[in-house]
Amino acid sequence: MSSSRTVEIISDERYVQAESPRWDGRDGGLAWIDMATGRFHRGRLENGKVVPGPVVTVGAQIGAPVPLAEPGSGWAVAVDRAVKHVSDDGVVSPIALDVAAAGSYMNDGGCDPAGRFWVGSQSMPRAPHCALWSIDAHGVATERLGGVTVSNGLAFDDTGSTLYYIDTLLHRSIEAFDVAPDGRLANRRTVCHVDGGNPDGMTIDKEGMLWVAVWDAAEVRRYSPEGALVETIRLPATRPTAVVLVDDLLVITTASVGLPHPTRADGALLGVEVEVGGMPTRPWGGSAPAVRADGAELVGGVMR
Repeated sequence: MSSSRTVEIISDERYVQAESPRWDGRDGGLAWIDMATGRFHRGRLENGKVVPGPVVTVGAQIGAPVPLAEPGSGWAVAVDRAVKHVSDDGVVSPIALDVAAAGSYMNDGGCDPAGRFWVGSQSMPRAPHCALWSIDAHGVATERLGGVTVSNGLAFDDTGSTLYYIDTLLHRSIEAFDVAPDGRLANRRTVCHVDGGNPDGMTIDKEGMLWVAVWDAAEVRRYSPEGALVETIRLPATRPTAVVLVDDLLVITTASVGLPHPTRADGALLGVEVEVGGMPTRPWGGSAPAVRADGAELVGGVMR
């Protein structure tokens, strides 16, 4: 059903392609990226508005950020073909290099309850030769799924035994997998098809419902784990990219890229109050890169 909720523009700034909003459980802050500029943004919410904070240019093609567990320990950020560490004072260091194949680059991702950072890739032109990886606490990347076209939203249930996943262009669907304790995926199945636009970023609420940003549909939709469409929220922005629940405030990133006549809402961060909230973004289980006595950083590897 469509809802009559009030959607507010909560950022003064507009972005080319804001993506991957994150609720930082360490300090209550908000983080997001601008994919088109390679910038990682942090800020906070005050009285329902975004107060911008530090900005770090991480790389040419930035994907998803996830916090580390300890306060002050920074973030793991998928960027270009790699995963890098961004310290709170803006220092960028490698965690895992040459993860994505040449000609592709990192996109959306998130962590499971075991602390693994799951992140997938995309490429131009679009073709099903990308992949989804998990990055363990040692910075070792293991390929979990191949044949991916545009790896986008993912969310784990509270046990970590089910992964909900979006490969945007393959079938325009939300899929589900069983997840073994070692991270192996099995029992791939379709939860639902997403019509009228392209499914993009996704989050899960405390009831296990899936909130999905639908690019080019000007909508965010809430689906049950069985695939029933529970609610549709119409937006003033044509290209919503991703969502996060900060308590009971649904924060929506949007893009202005490719729109001939963007409005004030296109490229802004939007907010809408909902009844069922979410939890802070799960952290990566690794640590900031160690430095050897000679000053060189120790970097993880890739398992294929």
